Amino acid sequence: MSSSENEYRPGDSQFENGASNVEKATFASIGVMKQLCEACEKLGFTAPTDIQRDSIPWALQGRDVIGLAQTGSGKTVAFALPILQALWDNPSPLFACVMAPTRELAYQIAETFEALGSGIGARCAVVVGGVDMISQQIALSKRPHIVVCTPGRLQDHLENTKGFSLRTLKYLVMDEADRLLDMDFGPKIDQILQVIPRERNTFLFSATMTTKVAKLQRASLTNPVKIEVSAKYSTVEKLLQYYMFFPFKHKDCYLVWLLNEMAGQSAIVFGRTCNEVLRIGLLLRNLGIEAIPLHGQLSMDKRLGALNKFKSGARKVLVATDVASRGLDIPAVDLVVNYDIPSYSKDYIHRVGRTARAGRSGKAISFVTQYDVELLQRIEQVIGKKLEEFSSEKDAILLLQERVNEAQRMATLELKEIQAKRGKGGKRGRSDGDKQISLSEAKKLKKQGKKNRH
Repeated sequence: MSSSENEYRPGDSQFENGASNVEKATFASIGVMKQLCEACEKLGFTAPTDIQRDSIPWALQGRDVIGLAQTGSGKTVAFALPILQALWDNPSPLFACVMAPTRELAYQIAETFEALGSGIGARCAVVVGGVDMISQQIALSKRPHIVVCTPGRLQDHLENTKGFSLRTLKYLVMDEADRLLDMDFGPKIDQILQVIPRERNTFLFSATMTTKVAKLQRASLTNPVKIEVSAKYSTVEKLLQYYMFFPFKHKDCYLVWLLNEMAGQSAIVFGRTCNEVLRIGLLLRNLGIEAIPLHGQLSMDKRLGALNKFKSGARKVLVATDVASRGLDIPAVDLVVNYDIPSYSKDYIHRVGRTARAGRSGKAISFVTQYDVELLQRIEQVIGKKLEEFSSEKDAILLLQERVNEAQRMATLELKEIQAKRGKGGKRGRSDGDKQISLSEAKKLKKQGKKNRH
């Protein structure tokens, strides 16, 4: 640790900012003003989480902060409250900029700012790819206080939107910083850092501290306080973690059995590719399980629509790529299924972090075939615990095989029909997963497929 960086670990009394007992800390006791305490209460935030309790007092003192905490620990509120309090004290447009790695996370962060800042009149704009730039230019022309963005689209606006700049910026936040850099946003972030004021506060929040994040920290933060409230790689205590081991050819059969066993509970099923996510969604629908896909090749409207249907409970199963694995706070997810076990152990941590959030319990079940044993062992080594085998009835599962085989054939046919339609549509550059399939379209294609076979 460099001499210019203060490191805090829980229990150091100088960081408690007047709270006589860490266990009894409240938002008021760590310095949050009355209006924001009331907003927290309305949103059901009864007491600060560890990362909030330990970082907010430093942020309120005007220090740069590096916050390292496991996923689901409340990092968004940890940086939103100090920014909103500073905005109340010194209101000005384009006051803060928050960079996030995914579009969905950007919208979620903006919702948190708007909910917490509604009582003090905070205005927020979201600037992400996949959305019309003109509507974003109009939103930026209204001079919002907080801009939440993905780095690529922010850079587009800095270069092409007349009259838009970040000259008045007082706060810069890089959320999920490790993922920002994993997604090759590094050059864009470097360009943005060159055109924003040097005199600013910077918050860098991440679940993991990588060498890339450390490099970014040195380039963008001044005398930061490092708050670390968890081990480098960890999962929450209330998360029950299991695996199911079976031959690769029975993978779909086990998924259908598991979702039937967990009927009525909300589940996120993670697949590796957009095409696989789409295929699994069609397969499950053919078997009467209402699943909705979410992946990076869908339009922004459809991605948000899928998320909202799942959040509201209109769909109990979300089938997703890793676009849904980071930062998204979806209330009460009961089960995470790693249909495709991730190649990188930290992706496992972020995926399973979609459940057992904010003190709730949850289950995570990873599918392990003969090709995945080494990946499972690597994950167990990183998280420091052995996964238990999830009890299942092999005979009962294999009874489903015939029905699943039929559903697989229909899903494959539907996928081919959809791809053929797109080819005729002439939209160049659009990939397989770009269009979300409606239930009515899937049914039409199913009927057509049956006619073709007869």
